Amino acid sequence: MPSSPSTGQAGARRARIRWLQAVTLMHLLVGLGLTWGGNTALLDAYQQSIEHAFWGHAAPAVARQQQLWWLALFGATLQSYSLFMFGLIHLGDRLRSRHAWAWLTVGIVLWAPQDVLVSLQAGMWSHLVIDGLALLALLPPLIWLYRHDHPINVTKGLERG
Repeated sequence: MPSSPSTGQAGARRARIRWLQAVTLMHLLVGLGLTWGGNTALLDAYQQSIEHAFWGHAAPAVARQQQLWWLALFGATLQSYSLFMFGLIHLGDRLRSRHAWAWLTVGIVLWAPQDVLVSLQAGMWSHLVIDGLALLALLPPLIWLYRHDHPINVTKGLERG
């Protein structure tokens, strides 16, 4: 039996929600990695790219330690941000709230150009790639959800979970 358009829409919606949850989980894992794995071989090439952008060569040990400290703080911030993202995704899903999708979209649109500009001013072109991938991963499903979601009865939404 063929699926109805609403069944297809529900499946597409569910897939986008799952995708956003996966991207949010990735943000959390990257944040944990930056906080607790900044001084590992896994991130050594990234650390060196930052050093070369600012020092032109390997940074002095004290500067490397400060860089690791800032990276750990950024990782902790990213962890917190990912939990806020997850909360808005959960509310947007349960309540079919266009507001949740709008707030996530506005936050990303506020962050991205500033991050790109600051990164390019420092010569960190790799951030342009990272930011571009983040925008491609997040904005299309958020815009789709914003356009397709309509509020449901709050009581009914809360009963779902």
